[in-house]
Amino acid sequence: MALETLEFKDEDESVGPFRRRLFFVFSLVALCFLILACRLAWLQIINRDLYVERAEQNRTVTTTSQGSRGLIFDRNGTLLAGNRLSWSLEVTSSQTAEPVEQLFDRLAEIIPITSADRRRYRRLRENFNRYDSVPIRTDLTDEEVAVFAAQRWRFQGLELNQREHRIYPEGAVGSHFLGYVGALSLNDKKRLDAAGDLALYQGEREIGKVGLERSYEKTLHGTPGHEILEVSAGGRPVRTLELEAAQPGSNLTLTIDLNLQRVAEKAMTGKTGSVIAIEPKTGRILAFASLPTYDPNLFPGGIDPESWNYLNTAEEKPLLNRAMRGIYPIGSTYKPFMALAGLELGAVTADYVLNDTGVFQVGNHKFRDVTGSPKGLLSLRKSIAVSSDIYYYWLATQLGVDKIHDFMQQWKFGAKTGIDLVGEQTGILPSRDWKEARFKEPWYVGDTPSLGIGQGYNAFTLLQLAHATATLANRGIIMTPHLVDKVENPVTGESIKVDAEPTGKIPLKDANLDVVIAGMTDVTRTGTARSVFQGAPYSVAGKTGTAQVISIAQDDRWDEKKVSRKHLDHALFIAFAPARNPRIAMAVLVENGGFGARAAAPVAKELMDYWLTGENSLGLPPPKNTPLIQIGRASCRERV
Repeated sequence: MALETLEFKDEDESVGPFRRRLFFVFSLVALCFLILACRLAWLQIINRDLYVERAEQNRTVTTTSQGSRGLIFDRNGTLLAGNRLSWSLEVTSSQTAEPVEQLFDRLAEIIPITSADRRRYRRLRENFNRYDSVPIRTDLTDEEVAVFAAQRWRFQGLELNQREHRIYPEGAVGSHFLGYVGALSLNDKKRLDAAGDLALYQGEREIGKVGLERSYEKTLHGTPGHEILEVSAGGRPVRTLELEAAQPGSNLTLTIDLNLQRVAEKAMTGKTGSVIAIEPKTGRILAFASLPTYDPNLFPGGIDPESWNYLNTAEEKPLLNRAMRGIYPIGSTYKPFMALAGLELGAVTADYVLNDTGVFQVGNHKFRDVTGSPKGLLSLRKSIAVSSDIYYYWLATQLGVDKIHDFMQQWKFGAKTGIDLVGEQTGILPSRDWKEARFKEPWYVGDTPSLGIGQGYNAFTLLQLAHATATLANRGIIMTPHLVDKVENPVTGESIKVDAEPTGKIPLKDANLDVVIAGMTDVTRTGTARSVFQGAPYSVAGKTGTAQVISIAQDDRWDEKKVSRKHLDHALFIAFAPARNPRIAMAVLVENGGFGARAAAPVAKELMDYWLTGENSLGLPPPKNTPLIQIGRASCRERV
């Protein structure tokens, strides 16, 4: 029995390999289950949210929609920028089964496709990836839509989309302050991404590029909406799971009076330059014109290459916003501000009399009056009326560059005014430090006299000059110039008025202001602009200006036969009216126009006639609250 038990416990040598194989298989199976468990944990626990989202994406489709772009109106409710629905024929290159150009060749057999359309497509395609749809034709007619819809099956990768199309009903009128929308470029997307706003432009094709369209892009654009659809395995929609409507952008009501804008642009017909009119007490911009202008309707949907090439290469530079981006010497329109500086800083008194001999000498250099003739004995008031250069050469040397710089800085010369438009230039208000940094040279005594007549290193924008004129009309109270009067939510009707409170005050003595304004009033009565304003039923405080473009011999300066058109002096005029209680202030610039009294002052006269009396050559109705509505020329003259 013991022997049998021992034999039973003895292990068969053949069992060992079997057991090892069994253990290996068991371990392998356990490892597989462990891997599966890890993978399950990875999918169901660690990355649960990710895969739930992917699963949802497989059974749902999310579409985005953009709300209507906000509308823009003038101060009287006239539509300046609006929207209309139009059909767009778009190409998605990733979905085409043939080269795009070949596809276009076949498409041209049923719908007109011009070479300009092809070039525009190639330019727009650079701003999109191959999965985006890019327009080849916009604003299709109903007949073209019907023709393509009937043969849609022939054109893989082409689709019709109905999109809102930005329109500018007034065409070229006011284009430089309105701006335009254009194709959303890669640079735009980078800028939006950096600002954290790119998600708001999913499915969007256009964005504000310049002007108010750019400056108020966030306000006008609105908030996108979305719809989540449950779809079948074949991609067919089953039901709507979630729907959020897009919110339209807010509407803008401007300070601009469209009819005054029309008058300004009509007065500048055939001229190159700009006009800005401001309501002094509020800073509201009434007219903002830069000539030549352009039609902003060319840009939505993609501008054709021929038009783009012309706008960029034309000698007159129609895309340049001369009102706030052009930088110019402002000539004698600087003299009223110089006169105030002299009075306020004690360099001169109102009673001081200077003998204008026609020449002012510094060292061995002689500075001459632009007219070449002496003006005799002059008080400060008379120096403004007759526009004496000699008086202001002298006054500038009495003040010196440092005092001139510090005083003029208060008026925003050489600085941004704060207008609600992107792209304002600063210009140059010279100082010792500025010249040292710019030219690595000290300030010389001979640099100073020209500052007194708005020449030399002085270079400003017309907006700065208009703003300073409005501040003078407002007796030193600074109002920031602005174009938008209120922002309105089109859904709730709630509107927010733009603040029109003073942003500063230049300390000025009333007596000094009165002397300077009296001198400017004499300009339009007995001085350099008397012929333009003779018989006007309102009083005007103004100042003519003529700014030299190039340095030439003074004996030849005013001989237009010896100077090419592009080298003629710029003509300027500043004014406000009525002189005692101003309702409008303005600055006018006519590039290469010659004398300010001849080229620029008549433009200002047309604007003032319309704004103060309703008189105009366009047959426009008078503006609201016109103080002087005259029948013929029989109205009463305002007392001054």
